[in-house]
Amino acid sequence: MGIRAAHWDDWSLEGLLGQKMALGQRVSLVVPARNEAATVGAVVTRVREALMDTVALVDEIVVIDSDSVDDTFAVAESAGARVHRSAEIRPDLGTHSGKGEAMWKSLFVTSGELLVFMDADLHDWDTHFVPGLLGPLLGSPEVQLVKGFYDRPGADGPLEGGRVTELVARPLIALLFPELGGLVQPLAGEWAVRRSWFAGLSVPSGYAVELAALIDTVREGGVEALAQVDLGVRAHRHQALRDLGGMATQIIAAALARVAPEVSRPQPPDAAVLRQYLRGLEPVEHVVPIIERPPAKDLL
Repeated sequence: MGIRAAHWDDWSLEGLLGQKMALGQRVSLVVPARNEAATVGAVVTRVREALMDTVALVDEIVVIDSDSVDDTFAVAESAGARVHRSAEIRPDLGTHSGKGEAMWKSLFVTSGELLVFMDADLHDWDTHFVPGLLGPLLGSPEVQLVKGFYDRPGADGPLEGGRVTELVARPLIALLFPELGGLVQPLAGEWAVRRSWFAGLSVPSGYAVELAALIDTVREGGVEALAQVDLGVRAHRHQALRDLGGMATQIIAAALARVAPEVSRPQPPDAAVLRQYLRGLEPVEHVVPIIERPPAKDLL
């Protein structure tokens, strides 16, 4: 059995609302953000207007601000989100910079049984992303995690999965995790998961959260626990090559931790060694720390 696939318009909004009411489940939209003041307001506003004010599919929008130095916090709050600084959530547990950390910390400040994650840097997208991702969770109790995939417009036509996806994640999957080979975009930032399932996963603090969640979900629940949904078109800001090097490093580390934990590092590598490995490219904070947060279920 392969990973089931669907299209976002396989479900009607009315049907999803009925299923949500019948199940009595709440939906939390979580937007991890770092220095995304230019786009986070539109993401929050459009979802709030379409899926909270008009219909009651989403119950709360929570932005987790991961050490932003711009106006991300204020913009997201003005747009109608509840905003938390990642470092201020459960300070007793410490804090680590990174996207995965923000998503892990969201478990302590959200109430939904169903969590939808969306990146904050979206440009070409629509609010159907959210109901599309919720469809398999509301309709199929065996599904625990739903990945989105989409066309990525480029100057010379549609792009593929992105540089890190094609050059790092997909080769790792082919060699080490072939059961995930049917995923169109394994690193997509738009995905949904049952709260109880995500709380039972180990979460890398950085960019590898998506790949780690997929690997651990298939190991624990089999491919039937996964689904993917075609969301149409999505565009976002392209990152500099030096930043992608940091992302690739963290993704490789998370993969190694799941096939050869004896060679993975439980603590961040020495910054001087890392700088030498990356030929002096800065900023180092985009690469470290490579930390795995334990399952949150015992901490909630």
